Amino acid sequence: MDTRTLGTTGPTVSALGLGLMGMSDLYTGADETESIATIHAALDAGVTLLDTGDFYGQGHNEMLLREALRGRNRENAVISVKFGSMRDPQGGWIGNDIRPNAIKNFLGYTLRRLGTDYVDVYRPSRISPDVPVEDVVGTLSELVAAGHIRNIGLSEVNAETLRRAHKVHPITDLQIEYSLISRGIEQDILPTARELGVGVTAYGVLSRGLISGHWSAQRTPAPDDYRAHLPRFSGENLDRNLALVEQLRTIAEARGVTVAQVAIAWVLGRGDDIVPLVGARRRDRLAEALGATTVTLTDADLAAIEAVIPAGAAAGTRYDAGHMAFLDSERP
Repeated sequence: MDTRTLGTTGPTVSALGLGLMGMSDLYTGADETESIATIHAALDAGVTLLDTGDFYGQGHNEMLLREALRGRNRENAVISVKFGSMRDPQGGWIGNDIRPNAIKNFLGYTLRRLGTDYVDVYRPSRISPDVPVEDVVGTLSELVAAGHIRNIGLSEVNAETLRRAHKVHPITDLQIEYSLISRGIEQDILPTARELGVGVTAYGVLSRGLISGHWSAQRTPAPDDYRAHLPRFSGENLDRNLALVEQLRTIAEARGVTVAQVAIAWVLGRGDDIVPLVGARRRDRLAEALGATTVTLTDADLAAIEAVIPAGAAAGTRYDAGHMAFLDSERP
């Protein structure tokens, strides 16, 4: 497995990271035994970056990761944790708390659930307009000095917020959605990150399975699968987006690879400062994703991909209207 460095100040990690969210939450059909086997397979293949959140399954995801790392060398894993999002007993979303004392409280519980005394990268899942980002990063900087976290990350912030945060303490990486059909960061956010020496961990590289080549118009998400509420997965939007995937499939088949591998390879090829996160929940999907690390897209491939899926080609926004309004990254 090739490696990349998270920004100019962060750790060296595998070129591909594993996102664990779907093993505990938001999608349906996860199997705990298979999830742990998938994490083991990832580690054995050289994947070191493991991404979780304390609100994924309301702590379940962190405990799942603890179990998967049992008997393994903790130093071989780079654990990235998001915090701040709050859930009610039914799993509903009830806001975001990133006040200084809340941050310390969240981290205390995370360390206990993970069974570790430090987190490699710790980041707020979302920035709140009620708490200045300077206060958030200032608190995180104190936790770095105390040895409880080693690096500070951010998630879904715009260029201005990233600059403000970086003035308080070096930001290791920005976690943000980036894929063939979600390219909004290219205008301002990605250039700013590069100017500051901030790495990018890209989630949603397969757009939650939409551009994996495995989704179909006949597949209906269960009501508790949050894709049932995403605009790109519904009605005419879905038809238009799957038509893009079929054009991508033609390019993939000509190369003898899968649609998912082309989509992941495209993100991998956008720069050595970008580390894609894949949300594989099964070993077969992980194996497919790992195959993308050996795919090098030629200039002709890239031109062909750009011709069929130019920036802005996707139908529908990446989240529903309520969530989009909450994203700092979507604010000018």
